[in-house]
Amino acid sequence: MKEHGIPLERISVRGSDGRKIAAYRFGDPKTVRVRRSDGRTGLSKQIKDALIRQYGCRCFIYAEEMPEAALQIDHRVPFEVGGESKTMNPDEFMLLSGSANRAKSWSCEHCENWKSLKKREICLTCYWAHPEHHTHAAMQQLRRVDLIWQGADVAHYERLKSDAAQAGLAVPEFVKRALHAGH
Repeated sequence: MKEHGIPLERISVRGSDGRKIAAYRFGDPKTVRVRRSDGRTGLSKQIKDALIRQYGCRCFIYAEEMPEAALQIDHRVPFEVGGESKTMNPDEFMLLSGSANRAKSWSCEHCENWKSLKKREICLTCYWAHPEHHTHAAMQQLRRVDLIWQGADVAHYERLKSDAAQAGLAVPEFVKRALHAGH
């Protein structure tokens, strides 16, 4: 909506679980900017098409194939940190599922770089910008791997889950222990 000149304000509210989350409300209607050239819908479609040609219809975070309509275009470096892309190069954007986009937004909005530092180079080494080669996730010294099982692979996941339950472990801990035992 901001791209179309409609003022939005970001506020903090409590979710149903008691955690603080971001919410949005309309800003002062006197500040609405309506111009024929407002918005970037056509350009976003061009960037999305270029990303799909290069990478396929796949979420960059979960590496999950999905219909084009289910993919959202997002800045690799959050707008709040990097501002609008000057070149609008497709490499400055990524395709995300709705779930991955929400997870990225929540993590980025709670990152110290988002809140105060505003350093683009920090974002460029983050999991949320480049999951394929990151050195941190929202400035936390951790590494992430998000795995999706779908189709015939669901049966493999169910076996993994069963084996983890028999060992008295959650699936992520079971996988970590299996990897440690293999080295």
